[in-house]
Amino acid sequence: MCSSSEPTLAHVSSPWVEAWHAALYSPEGLYVRDEPHEHFSTATSAGLIDVLATAVIALIRQDGLTGFVDIAGGAGELASAICDLAPDLEVTCVEVRPRPDGLSDRIRWVRSPGGAALPAELHSLRDVLVLAHEWLDNVPCVICERDGSDLLEVCVSADGTESTGSAASALDRQWAERWWPQGRRVEIGRARDEAWRDLLSRIDRGLAVAVDYGHRLGSRPPEGSLTAYRSGVVVDPVPDASCDLTAHVAVDSLEHDRLVTQRDLLRELQVVPPAPDRELAHRDPGAYLAALAHRSAAAALVDAAGFGGFWWVLRRV
Repeated sequence: MCSSSEPTLAHVSSPWVEAWHAALYSPEGLYVRDEPHEHFSTATSAGLIDVLATAVIALIRQDGLTGFVDIAGGAGELASAICDLAPDLEVTCVEVRPRPDGLSDRIRWVRSPGGAALPAELHSLRDVLVLAHEWLDNVPCVICERDGSDLLEVCVSADGTESTGSAASALDRQWAERWWPQGRRVEIGRARDEAWRDLLSRIDRGLAVAVDYGHRLGSRPPEGSLTAYRSGVVVDPVPDASCDLTAHVAVDSLEHDRLVTQRDLLRELQVVPPAPDRELAHRDPGAYLAALAHRSAAAALVDAAGFGGFWWVLRRV
């Protein structure tokens, strides 16, 4: 149970997992009423999207797949880029918000309940690559703090004031002992693990890929990673629907065949081009500038201090 010493509305506390979900996915939540990409940058942003799409298509071709499903697909930016670069593929976008105006008719749009929940009509997927790009970091999870031998759930009020509540459940305690045995603060990844397993269960044959900021056993952040973004600026996490709330993913607890950084995978897929020949600048200045822009975008996506530090979790079904 959560409690508060002040019975005012601003100080009524609830578990972080509940407040987080409401702040993003309730009818008045950020992801339902707003354009979340206004608050943070992502590899699906303009200028970077074609390089990311090229990498995804390379994985699709490697496995001989015929379709692409984008989980938490935003406004369909990546889905649109895939359509443009690989018009033979069947493309589906799964997202909380309504279908954007002007989106290509070739893209199937499926509304999602939000958070860990997936739509019922998403099932029996065959010969597809299913991509969860920055989905799991926005799946709310239970947050706990260690107090001696106790593991207590963290509660939060609407103004961001935190307090500790009741002891963690047996399942959450087991998860923490297995996957996050050290550190004062623990972000219990069970909800992310279960959401990922649910996604895998909907694939009859294909490749599932989760892409996110994350960490592995032995390098968990001792104070957790919960943070917030508002208008591109990092701010204190407050569950008032004014900011994007996110926490890094314990990627190794997800069922997987392979864990690899974006930096290493994109290089492996050979989507980082060499510098264009300067002679091209004389023959075709426009093509030279386009090649430079593409190389610059690729460099940004493999930068180890930025997007290159993303983890790619790959699981074949």
